Amino acid sequence: MRIASALLSFAAISQTFGQNHEQDQAALQLETPNKHNNSHLKLTHDLIGLHANLTSLESITGNEEGVGEWLVGSLTSQGYHVEKQYVDQKAGRFNIVAWPGKKQLDVQVLLTSHIDTVPPFYPYKHSKDPAESDNSTLSGRGSVDAKASVAAQIIALNNLMSSSKISPDSIALLYVVGEETGGDGMRAANALHLKPRTIIFGEPTEGKLASGHKGNLGLVLTAKGKAAHSGYPWLGRSANEVLVTALSALMSLGETLPSSEKYGVTTLNIGKIQGGVAANVISQDANATIAVRIASGTPAFIRDEITKTIHHAIRPFLQDGKLTHQDVIEISFTSAGYGPVAIDHDVPDFESMTVNYGTDIPNFNQTAEGQKRYLYGPGSILVAHSDHEMLSEEELRGAVGDYEKIILHAVGK
Repeated sequence: MRIASALLSFAAISQTFGQNHEQDQAALQLETPNKHNNSHLKLTHDLIGLHANLTSLESITGNEEGVGEWLVGSLTSQGYHVEKQYVDQKAGRFNIVAWPGKKQLDVQVLLTSHIDTVPPFYPYKHSKDPAESDNSTLSGRGSVDAKASVAAQIIALNNLMSSSKISPDSIALLYVVGEETGGDGMRAANALHLKPRTIIFGEPTEGKLASGHKGNLGLVLTAKGKAAHSGYPWLGRSANEVLVTALSALMSLGETLPSSEKYGVTTLNIGKIQGGVAANVISQDANATIAVRIASGTPAFIRDEITKTIHHAIRPFLQDGKLTHQDVIEISFTSAGYGPVAIDHDVPDFESMTVNYGTDIPNFNQTAEGQKRYLYGPGSILVAHSDHEMLSEEELRGAVGDYEKIILHAVGK
């Protein structure tokens, strides 16, 4: 049923974009040459259709099942060997590992990216430019981060196998869930014991190779107050005031945290704040979620600085020693965090750049001697996570050729 659904989805996309992509659709059932004994493969070369299908399916972190099932069906219909690795079976959350040859584990190259997105969902749109009919705009949640990378990686691999430039036994695909909220999918993927010599991670890098990215640390502050009537504030303790005081101190702290020439300054983002129930009630509970992008130093050092800063800031709320810091605010670090990550960028003819966002690179701990890790993808991170997430057909098609170059470099061709 899943294979049939996948083929029906491809047919639907073909009707939507038919006139522009007749040649791509004609190649949908193209058999690869028998040079590597690949006659079972029926590889799609419909880049725009593949990207459209992926982006049209909502896959906010925690709800990746629909796009996962579609991708499993698509890869299966193309002749790939496909397995699900459940991260949370009850919730229907799974990673996808696929390989075109006889080998699953012992491969030279692993192509990987994530299939989850941040909220909210924005529908897929294919906007044609009358002045540039061959360079339409593709938009919607995930159109850049990171379904553009997923689509371009698959088509690049299909192209290389169709032209017999790479052996199917040398490469595998890994698409994970949960990258946007801590990387539980990639951490689970370590149990697969994949140890390729080269891993190519897909994230938006403006068509350049990333030479490194900032570290990451997440925390939640939970302020604890005492409810009372707002006309008699001395009878209570405002959790909102406690939280605002702590957050104000943290924003000042950001100006003094370590920086580096390569990665710039360490930044703190207050991503979400909740607190109180009404204007005339002293708030009893409040909390905030914070992300730290580390430019220099260790997560342990940053944690210590954050803790000291908050404890110092909330001293006025401790009521002459009758309360402890823990009575007034709880600091919960959501992970061990990691420092700045250096990334290989030695492929000829590519520009390099550093990026401020985090990736699944530090979550993948299956190292091998001489292992290379590359980070590349179409589109700009500057539009990702926004209501105007988009890229052009030209950028997406260019990424296919670039992935082909990186793969061939990885296998020594």
